Amino acid sequence: MTQQEKSQIEGRIVDVLKTVYDPEIPVDIWNLGMIYKIDVKETGDVELDMTFTAPNCPAADFILEDVRTKVESVEGVATATVNLVFEPAWDQSMMSEEARVELGFE
Repeated sequence: MTQQEKSQIEGRIVDVLKTVYDPEIPVDIWNLGMIYKIDVKETGDVELDMTFTAPNCPAADFILEDVRTKVESVEGVATATVNLVFEPAWDQSMMSEEARVELGFE
């Protein structure tokens, strides 16, 4: 798999991540800055590191499964592994400008 193919797959992954929402927040997880890493392997396996805005998120299982199934639906992805991480701790500075405006922080 070429670097260009990996980049195209990563772009499609970002597109589907923008369709995943925490039910309590009207902004997608990508723009909230909850995705820390997307690693597309030569085999088409994908490993993601993500976090939550709060460690005790009541929708955690739902969101993790939504991320995994949506990423696995992307053309070129064989499997997706989603790692839940809390380092570094999420804070509002990780949000995109669009998210900050949507949530009234700017």
